[in-house]
Amino acid sequence: MSSTAEILFYVMSGQEPEDQKTEALRPQYETLLEVAESIAAHRDVSELFHDLAKSLRRVLDFDYLSVRLHDPERQVMRIHVMEKSAPGELVPELPVGESLAGFVWQSQAPLLINDVEHETRFPRAMQRLRANRIRSCCCLPLSTAHRRLGAMTIGSMRDKAYQPADFCFLEQVARQVAVALDNALHFEQTESVRKQLKSERDRLQLLLDVNNTIVSVLNLHELLNAVSESLQRLVPHEYASLSLYDAETQSLRIHALDFPVGQGRIQPGLSIPVQGSPTGRALTTRKPVFITRRDIEQFGPDLARRILEEGLRSGLCLPLIFHGRPLGTLVLASLKEENFPEQDAQLLQHVANQIAIAVENALVFGQVVDKANKLSEEKHYLQDEIHAEHNFEEIIGGSSALNQVLRQVRTVASTDSTVLIQGETGTGKELIARAIHNLSARRDRTLVKVNCAAIPTGLLESELFGHERGAFTGAIAQRVGRFELAHRGTLFL
Repeated sequence: MSSTAEILFYVMSGQEPEDQKTEALRPQYETLLEVAESIAAHRDVSELFHDLAKSLRRVLDFDYLSVRLHDPERQVMRIHVMEKSAPGELVPELPVGESLAGFVWQSQAPLLINDVEHETRFPRAMQRLRANRIRSCCCLPLSTAHRRLGAMTIGSMRDKAYQPADFCFLEQVARQVAVALDNALHFEQTESVRKQLKSERDRLQLLLDVNNTIVSVLNLHELLNAVSESLQRLVPHEYASLSLYDAETQSLRIHALDFPVGQGRIQPGLSIPVQGSPTGRALTTRKPVFITRRDIEQFGPDLARRILEEGLRSGLCLPLIFHGRPLGTLVLASLKEENFPEQDAQLLQHVANQIAIAVENALVFGQVVDKANKLSEEKHYLQDEIHAEHNFEEIIGGSSALNQVLRQVRTVASTDSTVLIQGETGTGKELIARAIHNLSARRDRTLVKVNCAAIPTGLLESELFGHERGAFTGAIAQRVGRFELAHRGTLFL
């Protein structure tokens, strides 16, 4: 059995060792077991090294403990964790060739320096150790079977604090620390990827939710309320407004406002000049603009006073651009200072691009509705003009004979009398019948036309009065007669 295995056997079994050498090394290997337990209990590297330092102090005299990991992209050795009692700062990162840890990482061999004061190698590293009053140190590689990670350095404010005999113990500590670091780094990478994927999923879900929310909204006020509610998950805010750009006045006019906690100092219809204002800067640069307390003063004295009196302290202005044409801006604001993280700017601009499409659709829809209303008004005007002059929709004429007929139509329309209309084929008897119907109190009921000449003689009674199912051969269903259809209406034979 090797000496290490023998000592571990005594430590774990609780039996008393037979020789003094084994007994002397027992505290070190008890510390190794504590280190192993700490590694199993911690995923966080900083917490692990805090417990590691406490365990090592029982068997080693040191004032400084650090781990530097190799950064392959920048080719430097960067401090990852550090425990020290000496004053002074250490360089966060050093080039591999100038670093004590870099030398050990490259050579994969431990290095002992018992006289830091007169050490000529690694001048920058030695200078910082001297500044921290470190007089002796040793550095050990941190490597696993898969990769070389970096190096662990332990230092003391005493001369010749470490001997070669300490290397056996420290190397075993370094091996365990290397495995723990490797696992922790893999865990951090996995967590980073998981958080990134979750963030991407949440961002895509937000874009989808916004798109589904606004796809059918054609009212600017409803659009703003829907967008504001969706964006609350990403950027909590108390104020949201939608402003449209007026090229003639070079200003942005607030068309929709969502500010439940507002005191009424900011209202729809308020104009903001494009020149010199943060919202105008977002529109002209076509990039998101973050608004701070200092930026609020750029809105001009009157508007700045209103904003500050409302309690708003930070904001974000998003330009709404459709096919290269500026439509306006979407402004989110908060009662808190610096409430909008800049890393969300790109996502919010994607959201703004979707909102711009919805705003354009709402504006086009509004124009279509306005034109439809205008056409409807023109139609009603023309109808009123025709009615005022002729009082008949389908009969236009000015001869004395036609005017005489129309006077007779007005006379009989107000009665429930049966009317005989005479005239040659094609002279408009049906138009006269329709005019009588439209001018009568029966205008909201049906005008039923019956061409008696086209009805066979045997079916005339059934056509006019209807029949029940089975009333005669071939009567397979009930039939409603024309007289019944014309009940409270007009029958034109």
